[in-house]
Amino acid sequence: MAKLKIELVKSTIGRKPGHIATVKSMGLKKLHDVVEQEDTPEMKGKIAQVSYLLKVEEV
Repeated sequence: MAKLKIELVKSTIGRKPGHIATVKSMGLKKLHDVVEQEDTPEMKGKIAQVSYLLKVEEV
């Protein structure tokens, strides 16, 4: 299964509470945090919801 490298490039300050919770559930806490996650349908849905805050690339 492929891995995704996800970086938080925009702040969550002032965003909708649901979007903040989605970012936290991905394991991102601060600006420019980077995590590697499995490429699953659930993760794709989370990325689609908050794509304007993230930079995503395949590893």
